[in-house]
Amino acid sequence: MKTATKMAAQGDVLFRRVHKVPNGYKQAERKGPLIVSHSETGHHHAIHDDNVRMMEPVNPGDGLVCYLQMDGTHFDVIHHRSYDTHETIRLLGVPGDVWEVRRQREHTPEGWRRVQD
Repeated sequence: MKTATKMAAQGDVLFRRVHKVPNGYKQAERKGPLIVSHSETGHHHAIHDDNVRMMEPVNPGDGLVCYLQMDGTHFDVIHHRSYDTHETIRLLGVPGDVWEVRRQREHTPEGWRRVQD
């Protein structure tokens, strides 16, 4: 298992510790694991730990960025795929720390899109 205190990547998802959740975000309702990135093929990047909250945009628009607020000292991001899986990442910190979650994007002739993992 990899560990990180400032920045980490797992497939097409980048995690970066920031100072605070910016204005325009609210706590997302939680029903089971937090899916920080999903794929149509079912290989989600998920957090099962209960000591983290997801903050999502108040006005949906940029679905490529969200924030995670820690209530504990760490949480694990697990890649759910039965083959060619990315290693689990443990993000470390202190209660109150905030992690930005950014889906990577790429430019195509049609415009920007999220990177296909």
